[in-house]
Amino acid sequence: MSTIAVVGMPNTGKSTLFNQLTGSHAHIGNWPGLTVELMQAELVLEGQPVQLVDLPGIYDLRGHSEDEAVVRRFLESTPVELVVVVANASQIDRQLRLALQVRQLGLPALLLLNMADEARRFGVAINTERLAADLGLPVILLSAKYRRGLAEARQVMAEALTGEPHQQAPVRALDSRLAQGDAALDGAMAQLVQAAVSLPPQWRDRLTRRLDAWLLHPLLGLPLFFLAMALMFQAIYAIGVPVQEGLATLLDQFGQGVIKPLLLPLPPFLQGFLLEGLYQGIGTVTAFLPVIFLFFLAMGVVEDSGYLSRAAYLMDAFMERLGLDGRSFVLSLMGFGCNVPAILGTRVMRDPGLRLLSMLVIPFSLCSARLNVFLFMAAAFFTPRQGGLVIFGLYVMSFVAALITALLFKGRFGSNEPLLLELPPYRFPTLPQMLSRAWAEVRHFWFWARRFIIIGVVAVWLLNNLPLGVVPASAESLSGRLGTLMEPLLAPIGINPKLTVALVFGFIAKEIVLGGLAVIYGQADPAALSRAIALDVSWPQAVSFMLFTLLYTPCLSTVAVIRSESKRLGFTVFSVLWSLLLAWLVSFVFFQGVSLLQRLGALG
Repeated sequence: MSTIAVVGMPNTGKSTLFNQLTGSHAHIGNWPGLTVELMQAELVLEGQPVQLVDLPGIYDLRGHSEDEAVVRRFLESTPVELVVVVANASQIDRQLRLALQVRQLGLPALLLLNMADEARRFGVAINTERLAADLGLPVILLSAKYRRGLAEARQVMAEALTGEPHQQAPVRALDSRLAQGDAALDGAMAQLVQAAVSLPPQWRDRLTRRLDAWLLHPLLGLPLFFLAMALMFQAIYAIGVPVQEGLATLLDQFGQGVIKPLLLPLPPFLQGFLLEGLYQGIGTVTAFLPVIFLFFLAMGVVEDSGYLSRAAYLMDAFMERLGLDGRSFVLSLMGFGCNVPAILGTRVMRDPGLRLLSMLVIPFSLCSARLNVFLFMAAAFFTPRQGGLVIFGLYVMSFVAALITALLFKGRFGSNEPLLLELPPYRFPTLPQMLSRAWAEVRHFWFWARRFIIIGVVAVWLLNNLPLGVVPASAESLSGRLGTLMEPLLAPIGINPKLTVALVFGFIAKEIVLGGLAVIYGQADPAALSRAIALDVSWPQAVSFMLFTLLYTPCLSTVAVIRSESKRLGFTVFSVLWSLLLAWLVSFVFFQGVSLLQRLGALG
């Protein structure tokens, strides 16, 4: 199968183009380094299947970041028939460097000038015929966001692959082929722009200037950002919880009305395993998928609009004092979805100290799996308004934990790497883009997590019901013995033996915690499970449990990624032990502090 490589600078809409051409769902966002793995999908051109590979966004083929090294290694080791260079048409005066470097390598190439709609809006006019003649490459204007120009791009790609099947040999000694220095490249770019591009005398993007006057204000910028985040979480909570409760009721009715009668011929032990263990555990987690969908929908708007890059800019000076930079802040925000891709995103950092310190703080981000647990616990113990504030408080606590960690260890993982940051114009994603991305993230969350959920809830059920003949989840069961064994360690922070079992399995994947609680308390319906836990646990214990879940050891997949990206076993062990210690200390201070105030009569 022929191979087409897609390269481009960050923030050029490269992943959007990849999705539109192939129907795949590469991660889309206005931040350098979001595409940190080699996304690939099959594309049919003129009836022939080809392999389209979306390479990480880079600024220079000679750069030294991990992403730039990934692109170089790919071109040096993989035969390709065509290199598609994607550039931002509205910033073409700064976007031709990669096209010139690919031309130096002698690779067959095509230049796609994306975001043509923005270029016209900003007053940028491009003579594609003259530019193609001067570059010696086909040049096409398109707008991947609105699917304009895609048919022409597919046609030119197909024409480039016509003739006898032949794979371009890998580029050997790539660095020696890129002998042209920065001054020569800048001069060549200037000549191309002068000959084929008409730039406006003044930037026409008034909307971006007006919004940035407020959103990048030295005093108001950060308060406005955190206010926007707080409102976003309140909206997600207000809309998502009723939907979640309705879905949970339907799943419970289906289990009792359809599945339970079907299981009656089976032995009681097997009935309990399938209904109370497997179905109820998975169903409880499934009921929270609408909330996860809303979360990714909202975060997608924040990322794709360009606001996330502004947040990095605003936070950079502060993060620098912590030994980090604005990229670390944005990757921590990415960790709200999942810690794994956020840690992979540290590949854009060249300095090893900065990478390691970022890997140490990112796991404190409140990922979507933890969000499931917190939404449930907040609804069980607090009013809707209080619940929204509790959720926001946990997000704030995640930043505080990252701040404390960075302050304590910045001397050990020092860095002097400068931050290169591009602020794209504000743009609102289309509704199909928003829905497609949110659905892709939920689908990835479910299909990736389901194996852990199934293994976890089955293991919890077996611990609750073995040895045979014991009262489920009693002190004589395996789970009861495990909880009793760990009680001296966790009792000072208010976590009882039943919650202990859920935490133990939460190390495998935080998705298991909620399903494990459903199995432990024998309740599938969230309302019934809430009542059962509320009778067994006080609100200070519940908050202490949420704090510990937020801060303690990340899931097994995150630990594995930290090991693979850091390439240091000692650092991986250190990150796990530090998160456990910090989680215990924070929960201890909270629970013992609240208990003291309650004894003094100052708190209900």
